[in-house]
Amino acid sequence: MIVMKSIYAFEDADSKNRMLLGGKGAGLSEMTGLKLPVPPGFTITTEICNKYYENKKRLPKNLMIEVSKHISKIEKKTGKKWNSNTNPLLVSVRSGAAISMPGMMDTILNLGLNDQTVEALAKKTNNPRFTWDSYRRFIQLFGKVVFGINDEKFDEILDKAKNSQGIKEDSDLNVESLQEIVQNYKNICEEHTKKNFPINPNEQLNLAIEAVFKSWMGERAIKYRKENNITKDIANGTAVNVQTMVFGNMGNSSATGVVFTRNGHNGKREIEGEYLTNAQGEDVVAGVRTGKKFEEMKKEMPKSYKEIINACAKLEKYFREPQDIEFTVEQGKFYLLQTRTLKMTATALVKTSVDMVKEKLIDKKQALRRMPAQQLEALLHRTIDESQIKNYKQLAKGVAASPGAASGIAVFDVKRAMELGEAGKKVILVRKETKPEDVPAFFSSQGILTSLGGKASHAAIVSRGQGKPCIVGCDELKIDYNNQTSTANGITVKDGDVISIDGSTGNVYIGEVRTVEPQVTEDFKTILLWAQKAKRLGIRANADTPEAAKLAREFGAQGIGLCRTERMFNEKNRIDLFVEMIMAKSLDERTQLLKKLQELQKSDFVEILRAMEGYKVTIRLLDPPLHEFLPNPEELMDKIYKENDDSEKTKRILNRARELSEVNPMMGHRGVRIGITYPEIYEMQIKAVFEATAELTKKKINAKPQIMIPQIGSIEELDHIKSIYDDVKLEIGKKV
Repeated sequence: MIVMKSIYAFEDADSKNRMLLGGKGAGLSEMTGLKLPVPPGFTITTEICNKYYENKKRLPKNLMIEVSKHISKIEKKTGKKWNSNTNPLLVSVRSGAAISMPGMMDTILNLGLNDQTVEALAKKTNNPRFTWDSYRRFIQLFGKVVFGINDEKFDEILDKAKNSQGIKEDSDLNVESLQEIVQNYKNICEEHTKKNFPINPNEQLNLAIEAVFKSWMGERAIKYRKENNITKDIANGTAVNVQTMVFGNMGNSSATGVVFTRNGHNGKREIEGEYLTNAQGEDVVAGVRTGKKFEEMKKEMPKSYKEIINACAKLEKYFREPQDIEFTVEQGKFYLLQTRTLKMTATALVKTSVDMVKEKLIDKKQALRRMPAQQLEALLHRTIDESQIKNYKQLAKGVAASPGAASGIAVFDVKRAMELGEAGKKVILVRKETKPEDVPAFFSSQGILTSLGGKASHAAIVSRGQGKPCIVGCDELKIDYNNQTSTANGITVKDGDVISIDGSTGNVYIGEVRTVEPQVTEDFKTILLWAQKAKRLGIRANADTPEAAKLAREFGAQGIGLCRTERMFNEKNRIDLFVEMIMAKSLDERTQLLKKLQELQKSDFVEILRAMEGYKVTIRLLDPPLHEFLPNPEELMDKIYKENDDSEKTKRILNRARELSEVNPMMGHRGVRIGITYPEIYEMQIKAVFEATAELTKKKINAKPQIMIPQIGSIEELDHIKSIYDDVKLEIGKKV
């Protein structure tokens, strides 16, 4: 029997077991196996996460003993020592489920720092500014993740220090300021916990591992899994990855960043990304600073740039998927910290699939399997009507991070956005930057707008994965949380004002802009063609109008499975005519009105059958009960009393609505029963189908209608309607 271990060093793990190692752990294992520069570390498996919850949120008894053994192995590989006063080892502690959940769980960097090791590291590197900067980052992350302290408390202290020195960037803070910030950060933690800040690295690591496991059942992670249909059979628990720290904040020869092996926005084969010099990875991902474009690294750090380009090619060829790669350059030495499948827009997903088949990286079946149908729906979303754009006032322009158009009221508070969105209001979430805890509000919003961050920021990555329009890095937008306003170009937008965002261009507009139907790309047509050839199940559309039928055919539907004839009466001129037919006092009057309705239905059937030439169209005869086409009796009574409308017409409609109303309309006078009591209605509809077919047949168009009779409960009901059909066929059938 194979005994599963609790912990695997990156080089010892079976990288194919993503369920056990999580996506991040598997990726680190694979990169290590490819001999790429990965800082050494180990993965605590998802099994331990599950045991943690089974054990009432307590770590397994001997886990920390095993962790200590693996820390010793890292010491041997790096030459650094845990809690050393000469050459201290620091680690990062990161989550990693089998399915990528960007920003949904927690990370801690620079773990192992305390008042002793910070001085040792400063002496070792001869760079006290870097070490104290790392220390203040560690305390903030630890306080947030382990103790649950709101980021804003730490940010207030940081902003106050920068303002007092008249500087804008964190990287411009001097050592004395950083030391003061560290002490103030500790005070925040100690006031919150009523305990001293933990200085023992073993205690720090124990608490950090627990915090990562707890984040698996955090509110934002649960909501993300629910919204993205991530079930236990595809991701059960999170792993914990403990990895040697490498530092992008050791001066201007150091950097941190994220690169995508293809454009996640449009799918083009171009490496894009962002980096920051003298920074740590969370700065890029959180969008705290807007990064430099990756191309700029070619001039600034040519050696590292070339190494990253080579790593991108190697990883994409190995994984056969576009990659999202996190890297750090420490004093000119390049390291890979993570790789995962790139979160792409639906447009990019389609383009990369077609391109990678052409490049022989994947085959057509693989191309089809990699596309979630739910995400492809985004290709059907409406876009801004460029012909009308001159009629709208542009507020600002940012970085186009996730395509699509969205309009809604500007909301600056996360909880308020959730409440309004869940109440059915259209909301645009406006923030300086977004954090993982803000994600529940993404699901309630139409789109996201941030003043900071770039395409690799948290807001951009999560929005692309959700198919939500998003603009980031809109730095001309000055956001005031206290007054719930944003200002740009002399225009102030208040909470509740309507704005529109275009995630394809980065433009922000005042008011609600007009949108149009999307254009079908050649790549999407190619995917649909491959799908048709590979499929074993035919797909027909639901379509009730000529426009819907044409669109369905364009998207590859092989016929119409349900054409609901009652929906053809929804337009104002048609519904009025239909109501007149219901109110008719005699059969003759009803018959005359039905002739007018027959012409309208015939016209629709002609266009629907023409759009679906060669494919079957199932036309369902009238199904809903007749009272559903009339006003509600209670609403009519209100109208009579409030508007003093006691006209004969209103009274007649009220009486007819009462006459037709039923206690249980789902089982009552509807469908085939209408055809039996009012055979002239079904006769009209059947005639419209026959005449439309006859007209198309004369033009040599292959129309294939099928007639569905709804709500059949007995053979006698079917026979009754069949006799109407036979009479119509005898009268008109010879024309077909």
